[in-house]
Amino acid sequence: MNRPVLDEKHLHPGIRQLVAALHRDAIQQVQTAIHSHSVVVVGMDSNPFVRKARRALDAAGVAHEYLVFGGYTSQWRRRNALKMWTGWPTFPMVFVRGMLIGGAAEVQRLIAMDELKGLLEN
Repeated sequence: MNRPVLDEKHLHPGIRQLVAALHRDAIQQVQTAIHSHSVVVVGMDSNPFVRKARRALDAAGVAHEYLVFGGYTSQWRRRNALKMWTGWPTFPMVFVRGMLIGGAAEVQRLIAMDELKGLLEN
C-alpha cells in the first residue's frame, strides 16, 4: 500500500525546491535520532499523550530518546512537516528500530501484548 503524495510533476517547477526543503532540518533531526536510538519519541510540550507514551515506556523499562518540537502555540509548522513526512496525524510519534509504530495508544497496546519487547529484540 502506498500513501498518496502529490506527484512532483504536479508541482510548478518554481516551487519544487521550496517544497522539498521545507523544514527538512526537523525531518533530518528525527531521521538521525531513529538511526542512533532503538526507541525515539517525537513530541511536543504539554501534550498529555506524549507523557502517556513516555511513562508507559519508562514503566516497561524501555530507554528512549525524546525529541520535542515546541508546544501548542510554537513550532506547529515544523510539526506539520513531520506529520506530512510520516503520514501520522498526531503526537507523539513513536519509532522502534526505525519503524513508526504509532502514538501513545499503540505503545500501550504493544507493551500490554508483550510485542514491544519482540520488536526491540529483532
